[in-house]
Amino acid sequence: MSDAPQRTCRDRALSVVRGYAHKDAAAVQEALAGLDASGWIEVYALLTGLLRSTISIMELAGRHWKLDDLVRRSDDIATAAPPHYEFAMAEAARAWAVGDESAMRALSCRDVPGAVHMTAVGIAVLGLTLWGKAGFLDVIEEFDAAADALANDPAPGV
Repeated sequence: MSDAPQRTCRDRALSVVRGYAHKDAAAVQEALAGLDASGWIEVYALLTGLLRSTISIMELAGRHWKLDDLVRRSDDIATAAPPHYEFAMAEAARAWAVGDESAMRALSCRDVPGAVHMTAVGIAVLGLTLWGKAGFLDVIEEFDAAADALANDPAPGV
């Protein structure tokens, strides 16, 4: 039995986003290594929530992106993805940038690992656009600390 601490699905979700933010293919692969089917689904659920939060913050802040910048950044970050997902992510980013979410939904329904990669790339693209690299990595750390506090502290009055 290993003395290494068990990595939670939240740890893995945040690690894959960090890997994409750094454009580090090895970190992306390591973050997701050894996941079983339920682990992939949980990581996807966590990333989907983080993506919705990131989009909401951009909207509340009134931040907008140029479509060509979004696609270019997505193409750049997706180079850290497993090669068999890189092209699919580029196509889905282009479709999403013009308001067509069908490509993203289609991938998530038939290939959860592909949806995990696509969602993590999307979070990295939007987070880097919103906060820059250092700021985005700080936001990820703050999110992790807040999630730890919620998970480890009983609810008020309990």
